[in-house]
Amino acid sequence: MTLKPSQIVDLLNSKRDDFTQFDVKALQRLQQYRQALTQFVNLSEAERSRLLAKHPVALGARPLEPLPDTTQGMMPFELEWQSREQSLEWVRDRLTGITTFAVDGSQIYPGKDLSIPVALVQIGWFENPHQPGGSYEKDVAVDIMTPQDLRAGNSGEPVDRRVNMRRFQMETERLVEYIAANSNSTRHLVFLDGSLVATFARGFEPEVREFYIKCLVRLLRASETHRVPLVAYIDTSYAQDLTTMLQTLFELPKSDSIHDAQLLNAVGMQWGDRLSLFQCQRADILEDYEDQHDKIAFTYLKTTRDTYPARLEMPHWMHEAGLVDTVLDWVRGEVIVGGGYPYVIETADQTAVLQTADRQTFFRILQDWAEQQQVNLRFSRKMVSKVRRR
Repeated sequence: MTLKPSQIVDLLNSKRDDFTQFDVKALQRLQQYRQALTQFVNLSEAERSRLLAKHPVALGARPLEPLPDTTQGMMPFELEWQSREQSLEWVRDRLTGITTFAVDGSQIYPGKDLSIPVALVQIGWFENPHQPGGSYEKDVAVDIMTPQDLRAGNSGEPVDRRVNMRRFQMETERLVEYIAANSNSTRHLVFLDGSLVATFARGFEPEVREFYIKCLVRLLRASETHRVPLVAYIDTSYAQDLTTMLQTLFELPKSDSIHDAQLLNAVGMQWGDRLSLFQCQRADILEDYEDQHDKIAFTYLKTTRDTYPARLEMPHWMHEAGLVDTVLDWVRGEVIVGGGYPYVIETADQTAVLQTADRQTFFRILQDWAEQQQVNLRFSRKMVSKVRRR
């Protein structure tokens, strides 16, 4: 049966006070953190340095650039256009001759329709040289995971996790390969769709956590060694590095509901504005990054007028090389072309995605191959019916 709207409305009305109380408490905490941010930004450089020196490690965040006290630590963009064409003209001026590159992935998980666990992983990439002729490259790479790859039946470990790990490995390996092939080119910008800080793996078993960290450390080292700019783009971030810093420095009550993007949005960021650059000092996970534990910088960039700012992470060497402002203009350009999201990442996603038809094609090929090779692979009746119909 379908949902009954009247019942939903009645339940919401009966629980209205719960929502209201949560909203009031969250707003009060947000105001406390906003006041602390203002206090932190208004300190002199000497006062701020003394305060930060009391907490040398695991502070959450630490500023790498001066913090403008007139703009709450924001660096205003201060450009407005009267038309879409004007903004695209600015993009052409910034991005012509700059090559952007991104990778994304998709997968077909093992399912109950097959008697033997098998999975397919596909990554797709998009390279855009931003030349007047409009040339670009799109391509894919595919891998098939066998029962041995999936470790099926091994101590109950979820096989889907192995598929996700392989996809992540293929994505980061392709980025590393591309960076190495374009060594010492600061007219290339490589995007990672996601974070350079593997907090998402913190709750996994040590082996899995180490796997993700190694992939990201290798990517960071490649960018640093080959001097190719790298930006990790997180469209919706719940990171709490700044709030952790403020909570520690000003002894604020801990609040899991307040995150950095929410706090910064509350100070009135305008499109194109960015936060001054900070070093990420997240506890627990970065201590396993070896030589890269203190080499991840981050900022927040306002990419749409009606949502929270996006989080951008990058290797520390880009700050040392004075590339941050130039690279962030390239990111703004990609966002303008993509209508609020980097066009190069969006296109890589479209290139990589596996549709329902691709799934059926894969199973049909797998069925034909199994019969030819006399492999004992059985399909459920439901799957056989679908394959035949398609």
